[in-house]
Amino acid sequence: MTTLAADREIESLMALHPKGFDLSLDRITRLLERLGNPQDRLPPVIHVAGTNGKGSCAAFSRALLEAAGKRVHVHTSPHLVHWHERYRLAAEGGGRLVEDKVFAEAIARVAKANDGQKITVFEILTAVTFVLFSEHPADAAIIEVGLGGRFDATNVIRTPAVSVVMPVSMDHEAYLGDRVELIAAEKAGIMKRGCPVVIGAQEYEPALQVLIETAERLGCPLQVYGQDFLAFEENGRMVYQDEDGLMDLPPPRLPGRHQFANAAAALAAVKAAGFEISHRAAEQAMTNVAWPGRMQKLSQGRLVDLAPKGSEIWLDGGHNPGAGLVIAEALAEQEEKNPRPLFLISGMINTKDQSGYFRAFKGLARHVYTVPVSMSDAGVPNDELALRATEAELSAEPVSSVASALMLLRDSWDGPAPRILIGGSLYLAGAVLDENGTPPT
Repeated sequence: MTTLAADREIESLMALHPKGFDLSLDRITRLLERLGNPQDRLPPVIHVAGTNGKGSCAAFSRALLEAAGKRVHVHTSPHLVHWHERYRLAAEGGGRLVEDKVFAEAIARVAKANDGQKITVFEILTAVTFVLFSEHPADAAIIEVGLGGRFDATNVIRTPAVSVVMPVSMDHEAYLGDRVELIAAEKAGIMKRGCPVVIGAQEYEPALQVLIETAERLGCPLQVYGQDFLAFEENGRMVYQDEDGLMDLPPPRLPGRHQFANAAAALAAVKAAGFEISHRAAEQAMTNVAWPGRMQKLSQGRLVDLAPKGSEIWLDGGHNPGAGLVIAEALAEQEEKNPRPLFLISGMINTKDQSGYFRAFKGLARHVYTVPVSMSDAGVPNDELALRATEAELSAEPVSSVASALMLLRDSWDGPAPRILIGGSLYLAGAVLDENGTPPT
């Protein structure tokens, strides 16, 4: 992986400041005051929280706004290969990842303003978001929450154009609580009094009730998936419906039925933020949307060349039971259209429910190759992960790397060209894109 100037700045920060999360707004607020409160000088903000689907919502929102001719900043996390992926700055013809020189200079400026005070690296990088987004003109800014909502460093935005809460499920229990309604309460912390709120499709009724009650208590204009807007499939198309009527659209370019609901939440959010989206712009957005590392089809590259000839290879960084279910459903849809034997190549970190993730693939996957996650200190050893897959009643074996798994499958499988899912961790997804020679752009 190429080392860039901004990467070196971040590495020096990591040597100075503690790793991990320390959920509080005190440090980021102090730092932003020293920087002149750039978070108060942003274009209209679409602020997105949730357990799953945040990134897809951000990607659809960006595609919709850019198709409508708007200039859009986007902040997402985590990155897959380079830190720069977290910052997409508005530009004519579509946003571009921040240039290395601009990024490195902003990091150095924020670190200098912090003056060695106790802070986390994520907080410094969030302050960099606000500095960059306040200094470059745009019509809108899409900002994804890092963890939770209430005490996430992005939650210093006082008056978002809209707060969006995507599907809430169990994840990061050590920080957010061990019941889905507690996690929902943390996510609901991004709602601001009187500011519009959009609630995406929710699987758990207790979570939905917490979100609705919070929005109503704060007097927020509210739109709820399934009540005020929805999307469904009809004759191979996506139909979006809200109080303004129906839109007959192409199916989203991102595969999986769950993306219909994610696209609908983005459409509702962009409209709630005050932007007009024509039918033509919505059509263009569904066709053009892209989100690396999330059900991304790999068709070429160094790793792809190692797979059995004719393989269909998917990459997805989803890493909790909720993500496992929607990924498995997307692959089951592929199986209905074009049957192929499914193999998993999986790596996960130790803060996730590994058996819960694997259970989603019971009856669908023929075999799992478990691999180490080299880009994280928290990676589960591949032999231990194979045990977790076995507990979920899958056939599994540990191998040393994704490349080894692909070559082993190539040399041992003599059936029809397989379908392969590489997944279980965004760290793994990033390493695969880097090794394959196809990093996000």
